[in-house]
Amino acid sequence: MPDPAVLDRLRQVRGFVLDMDGTLVLGDRDNRGLTPLPGALELLQTLHELSIPFCVFTNGTVKTPAQCADALQQLGLPVTADQALTPASTAVDVFGERGHRRVMVLGGKGITEPLEAAGIETVPPLRGTDCDAVMAGWYRQELTFESLEAACFAVFDGAEFYSASQSQFFATAEGKSLGTSRAISAVVRDITGCEVTVVGKPSPSALRTAGRRLGVPAGELAVVGDDPELEVPMAHAGGAFAVAVHTGIGHAESYTDLPPEVRPHLDLADVGELARLLRS
Repeated sequence: MPDPAVLDRLRQVRGFVLDMDGTLVLGDRDNRGLTPLPGALELLQTLHELSIPFCVFTNGTVKTPAQCADALQQLGLPVTADQALTPASTAVDVFGERGHRRVMVLGGKGITEPLEAAGIETVPPLRGTDCDAVMAGWYRQELTFESLEAACFAVFDGAEFYSASQSQFFATAEGKSLGTSRAISAVVRDITGCEVTVVGKPSPSALRTAGRRLGVPAGELAVVGDDPELEVPMAHAGGAFAVAVHTGIGHAESYTDLPPEVRPHLDLADVGELARLLRS
């Protein structure tokens, strides 16, 4: 049983930010063939029954937020379109704040559609194209030397560079797969020397976007996920409650060598255990 002080803090949580891949579901390396993970339905039902708002924030950009929600609904997981977030959701906020109106995208419709819906023009990675920013996301099959060159020269010409994620890996049913955002960013940063701004987890911007969506300040949120480099660090940086699960990238020994102040408040086998703690 967790420490009583931890359980008291859990009771003060007013909103949950849930990871998707490796936490609620697991799919293949192309983000298809999703299957629910243990406890996923139980947790979502518990949050609904307790009237605790939540959102599902994935660092993946294959799908739009609405498509992520639809994929979860097809598995019987009750998630609506306005409860789903991706790095593109945060990019909309960040680009609006920074005045970026034309963005070169190394990615697909999972990025371009949310940006365009917010009135931000997107352009393909072609050399000589004017833009305010470059954003890299899921770009596995389409990536070419020419697109990397276009991104580099856009940065040389003054565009700011953004990455959906800097995770080395993401969890799949086939094991770890390399994240394309980080690979693209590594090339562009090495050649241009540019700063890479992350708009997905664990960036503070991602937590702020989730908090705005839920109408809950960061200090009253819980962040739940499987990746030791994403959800727990983001929670600590924003003063949120950190919950780690062992159904994806992380495992039972992932945090044992870390100082207590950066370990998860709760370290659980799966989200079903979290549901049972909330019910109790």
